[in-house]
Amino acid sequence: MASFDVIIIGAGPGGYVCAIRCAQLGLKVAVVEGRETLGGTCLNVGCIPSKALLHATHSLHEAEHNFAKMGLKGKSPSVDWDQMKAYKQDVVDGNTKGIEFLFKKNKVTWLKGWGTIPAAGQVKVGDEVHEAKNIVIATGSEAASLPGVEVDEKTVVTSTGALVLGKIPKSMVVIGAGVIGLEMGSVYARLGSEVTVVEYLDAITPGMDAEVAKSFQKILTKQGLKFILGAAVQGVSTKNGKAKVTYKLRKDDSETVLDADCVLVATGRKPFVDGLGLEALGVEMEKRGQVKTDHFATNIKGLYAIGDAIVGPMLAHKAEDEGMALAEVLAGKAGHVNYDVIPGVVYTTPEVASVGKTEEQLKEAGRAYKVGKFSFMGNARAKAIFQAEGFVKILADKETDRILGAHIIGPMAGDLIHEVCVAMEFGASAQDLALTCHAHPTYSEAVREAALACGDGAIHA
Repeated sequence: MASFDVIIIGAGPGGYVCAIRCAQLGLKVAVVEGRETLGGTCLNVGCIPSKALLHATHSLHEAEHNFAKMGLKGKSPSVDWDQMKAYKQDVVDGNTKGIEFLFKKNKVTWLKGWGTIPAAGQVKVGDEVHEAKNIVIATGSEAASLPGVEVDEKTVVTSTGALVLGKIPKSMVVIGAGVIGLEMGSVYARLGSEVTVVEYLDAITPGMDAEVAKSFQKILTKQGLKFILGAAVQGVSTKNGKAKVTYKLRKDDSETVLDADCVLVATGRKPFVDGLGLEALGVEMEKRGQVKTDHFATNIKGLYAIGDAIVGPMLAHKAEDEGMALAEVLAGKAGHVNYDVIPGVVYTTPEVASVGKTEEQLKEAGRAYKVGKFSFMGNARAKAIFQAEGFVKILADKETDRILGAHIIGPMAGDLIHEVCVAMEFGASAQDLALTCHAHPTYSEAVREAALACGDGAIHA
């Protein structure tokens, strides 16, 4: 038996960041992880490998559609699917080994195996029971499925199986038009698959600013994705490596069957807390399966939870922020997360990024606001790389000009959004952004122009 100040269960972004920060603050830390590698879902079968495939297939798209326009002549590259998957795995391996190095550097103990909590202050891994003054649940989430849909990770897959398909399918049905479904659907559309996205709601990317979502759907449609909205999937059947997806349109109850070589179930994720022993311990839970917390603390003294295991957006960076904040708390400092400034990004091409309020939320709240918009058609850098279809949209308080939210669809949107995040952290106005000199030519000039549009008007519109 070993004794620690903190034992963290789960080595994903929330868990490993919390561990490293705890160690930096002088605490004796251990992390329980049953995978062969650190990094959790994000580094192993989520964020990182999917971004590798998005980058590879975007490069293919550029070679097929834009190289010749730039005077780069020659035969279009062929796809070696096995080599592409090997490249993706190399990216994963480099990152997971990097976390292992950071654990050693910061003297974080890795307890290899799956953990349970037999009693307050105790964590059991295998046959060994370890003691801790504080225990942190950072076990993340798992893919959620639908009634009547059985996942085999071969023909009917989650995002995990979609990363390692044996071959590129001729046709793919994606159930769910959220971030994961659109990113992976985009990957396979670029690889030549006929991709059809079936979504229960009447718009893609639920919760996204409606104007951005509408524009996003048009762009993805141009790229070859087909959308069936307002459709309730009734079931999926498989035979001889083929699938049939049955759905009903909500507007008229008509039923249709789609044939596909592969079905990607991308209907969201749910907290993964099974097997921890929380029920026997008396841990209070939320109705939707999350651990109930108050400033990360559960109702059991010394037991905390962060990331996808608790209420809030299931985002790796939200988990990281919570991990750092909790580490500060456990070290006797003041930990804080600003939940009003957590950006969200879709890593398609173009990227889509947002932070703060949408127009729909402001209208519902009865908030008086103004809109500053600027199209990337007026941005010289975006036009030079054939990505001028999108726009930047900034929402500011009508009276004070304080930035309330921003929504970007365009090149490098996932990086551009952070300029607005920093501005919002400091309570900046749209004019503050507008008066800040931006280098030319950069994509970020579009952000400044949108800020100018909140006032007297953009220059290049």
